[in-house]
Amino acid sequence: MLLASATTLPLLLAATGCRSAEAFAGPDPLAGPPSLSPDVITLEAVIAAEANLIHLYKTAISGVSRATAPLLSQHEQHLTQLAARLVIPPGYRGRVGPESTVPAGRPSGLPQLRAAERASAASLVRQLGSVEPALAQLFASVAASHATHVAALGG
Repeated sequence: MLLASATTLPLLLAATGCRSAEAFAGPDPLAGPPSLSPDVITLEAVIAAEANLIHLYKTAISGVSRATAPLLSQHEQHLTQLAARLVIPPGYRGRVGPESTVPAGRPSGLPQLRAAERASAASLVRQLGSVEPALAQLFASVAASHATHVAALGG
């Protein structure tokens, strides 16, 4: 009896016009890994930008001033908080992680740090309305910190 039921279920579903996706809840396991949500894509970009700022600061510390070390520490904390929010679906094969856009061999100076901090703060504020509230709160906090860094760097 049970075997007959299992073999007739697909026929019954086909006869009633149901597709398997309509009959069973959840993602289709045969469709491959799910695509990334817009929040994940945005978070990836913010993580890459934060990693880029860290790279700028590390270059500046060796080339300009050790006074930037506390600001570097704050950026490392930001990166930790941002990365903790990043959830990548199993099987995803795209880019995850920072890509530096700083020219190699050229030390950063305070003007470059101020400009990067200002640009980062503005970019984060522009993204507040397009992400979920918890992520917007984190972005706003990081943006406020970046704005204070501009002042701390003499800008």
